[in-house]
Amino acid sequence: MNLHKMISLPQEQAIKNIPFSKLSTNGEELLHIKEAILSGCIIGDGQYTKLCQTWLKEHIGAEKVLLTHSCTAALEMAFILAGIEPGDEVIMPSYTFVSTANAVVLRGGVPVFVDIRPDTLNLDETKLEAAITTRTKAIAPVHYAGLSCEMNLILKLADQYGLQVVEDAAQGICSKYNNQPVGSFGNMAAFSFHGTKNIVSGEGGALVVNDSSLVERAEIIWEKGTNRSQFFRGDVDKYTWVDIGSSYLPSDILAAFLWSQLQHADSIIQRRLAIWNRYHHAFEALEKDYKVRRPTVPQLCQHNAHIYYLLVDSLETRSKILTNLKRYGVQATFHYVPLHSAPAGQKYGRQSGELTVTEDICDRIVRLPLFADMTFEEADSIISLVHQTLL
Repeated sequence: MNLHKMISLPQEQAIKNIPFSKLSTNGEELLHIKEAILSGCIIGDGQYTKLCQTWLKEHIGAEKVLLTHSCTAALEMAFILAGIEPGDEVIMPSYTFVSTANAVVLRGGVPVFVDIRPDTLNLDETKLEAAITTRTKAIAPVHYAGLSCEMNLILKLADQYGLQVVEDAAQGICSKYNNQPVGSFGNMAAFSFHGTKNIVSGEGGALVVNDSSLVERAEIIWEKGTNRSQFFRGDVDKYTWVDIGSSYLPSDILAAFLWSQLQHADSIIQRRLAIWNRYHHAFEALEKDYKVRRPTVPQLCQHNAHIYYLLVDSLETRSKILTNLKRYGVQATFHYVPLHSAPAGQKYGRQSGELTVTEDICDRIVRLPLFADMTFEEADSIISLVHQTLL
């Protein structure tokens, strides 16, 4: 990569439109969807649902995996299983998607927002103990950008205080912490296969259950509160309503699409990592000049290149970068409005301590386009425009 040539690219040169995210297919999706249709079973819990669940179970090392129609659904199931009742508290970062908190609020629980680390933008594990009260029931670490939280201390505190851990691994498929898959640490975990994620089914998610005592009830909640799965296995002689639940299963057509993606998960992640690393190398000089701050990857973390972001010095600089990129058809963006500052966050949750890092970085983060089929030429065009804006 000739960085000098790239930075010198004249702004007058036309740059083709580059989306923020783009679907990557491998040509097998339609074949599997056709097979699902011809099988006559397109409802939930068909052959492709089972194949995907087995793949995820084996790769994560879980007791049970249940496909869901979204990560939001998986989180809702997790907090039912965690026994969240009115007034119970769940500690989580404020810098996350609304589903993390909504799943708690729907049970009558209280999201307790803590600050994030300035290096990884993950939940700051050193802030956890101060947030624990007699009402605390669980911790919900969110693996931002596919980079694992510091799970060792989180699990230690959870064990010390008798708390459950629900990993929000929406962005974390195929990531690891200390060579152990993200999603395998907590009592439960939730993954997303939304169209903007690394591995996709359009809409979709998965609940991972690592606590064997929760497996039977998880199946029941997944099946609308019935013992349908037990009935079809021959474990019970009647199929009836036994607990609360909802319709959390995805169509087997979506599972057929997902199965195609899972079969190529390694190559998808590797192609994303190639773009991530190209960005990272290209912005090293800007970081040394204190114009940006690049993502930090702790030694124990193996990420999946879900997001490449830069932290700039101010909201004004971010706006300048985004405006210039948009001018050339490049769809860069920022990210979350912190939940503790949102109207619903103030109504339903509470914050623990100051959230200075969260409030600071939310105005300074720039997320750059990144997808598996992105070319080096596209990445270099984006790199050039960022350099031109800041130099």
